[in-house]
Amino acid sequence: MKTLILKTASKYLLPLLLLFSVFILLRGHYLPGGGFVGGLIASIAFVVHAFANGLEQTKDLLRIHPGYLMPVGLLVAFIAGISPIFISALPFMTGEWFAEPLAVIGMVGSALFFDIGVYIVVIGVSLTIIFTITESA
Repeated sequence: MKTLILKTASKYLLPLLLLFSVFILLRGHYLPGGGFVGGLIASIAFVVHAFANGLEQTKDLLRIHPGYLMPVGLLVAFIAGISPIFISALPFMTGEWFAEPLAVIGMVGSALFFDIGVYIVVIGVSLTIIFTITESA
């Protein structure tokens, strides 16, 4: 399905959807959203690009196999989970927050880093599944 309309639209939709996915990721620990939903939106951006431009061009755009994102995201989420143990002797997965909020993001803490890890894992899992299905078809 390589129509001119889809190809042109995907050129603009990819950065727009990726920006929206980061927005959803950052607002997730205050309002609905977070790492899972943001990761799905980012994956949709790459799937639309793959439909319009071909799987090989999308793989070149990613530069790494999405399967490598899964352990990286798990590591980020795990470090966010154990950080309260080493920082202030609190139990595993306890929320630790910086004293001052950041200008655009707001209060930053271990929950945000856990969401970032989930975001990376969801992108890796969903793109690996979709790319594998697309290659075998």
